[in-house]
Amino acid sequence: MSKHVAKQARLLFIALILITCARIETSHPEVLTQISRPTALVPAGWFIMGENDGRRSNQPQRRVYLDAFIIHVTEITQDDFKSFVNATGYQAQDWDAIDLEGKGDLPMVNTLWKDADAYCRWLGKRLPTEAEWEKAARGEDGRRYPWGNDWDRKKANTVENGAGAVLPAGSFPAGASPYGVLDMAGNAAEWVSDYYDLDYYSYGPDLNPSGPKKVLDHVLRGGSYDSSAAQATTFFRDSSHSARPNPRAGFRCARSTDEPANP
Repeated sequence: MSKHVAKQARLLFIALILITCARIETSHPEVLTQISRPTALVPAGWFIMGENDGRRSNQPQRRVYLDAFIIHVTEITQDDFKSFVNATGYQAQDWDAIDLEGKGDLPMVNTLWKDADAYCRWLGKRLPTEAEWEKAARGEDGRRYPWGNDWDRKKANTVENGAGAVLPAGSFPAGASPYGVLDMAGNAAEWVSDYYDLDYYSYGPDLNPSGPKKVLDHVLRGGSYDSSAAQATTFFRDSSHSARPNPRAGFRCARSTDEPANP
């Protein structure tokens, strides 16, 4: 091949890349608009994190300060995740084996942590930290459940409710947290960004804690449809190594911000 032909081929290759990138950049905002979900603003300030009874992993209770952030009001749905896969070609493990027909408004479960992380990054967001998740669920007063301190099976999809599976995202508006965030107790257990350490609360910082250094498991919060009321408290901590898709695990996304939340 002559130098002239080789140069022309390189120029053509570069042009094709630029055209492809332009198409992706053009379509990307449209896709994001289609899957836009309401967010809630959680203002900066102190809150009560953890609990001094129950499992060792949620002790000791302490006050933690967080900068302001926004978080999705509901869990990410299967339609949302399908849009991500269709737009990016992302290969989620066992994606083809998941039957999504007619289930678009259900939380996206059967997710690995890395799948949830990839989706949130695609939106320009991230998974919430464990501390952010807990503040969004319980507010500043240390309540046991998003709606208060007394259990009410009509306000959450747990084993006591009897549904036996995830229900459409946002099905329990009476169970909203102080910031209006839904399904923080039951329905799908939710991935957060932190790695899991049983004793992290005993040594974690009081200012914007982001979890321990890398370990094997990631944290799940909130309990699921298959959890009891005791596992659906605002402070209950669980974990999973996420080696295989988890039929109970879903997620929502968050973002640090100084701006008001979306209406």
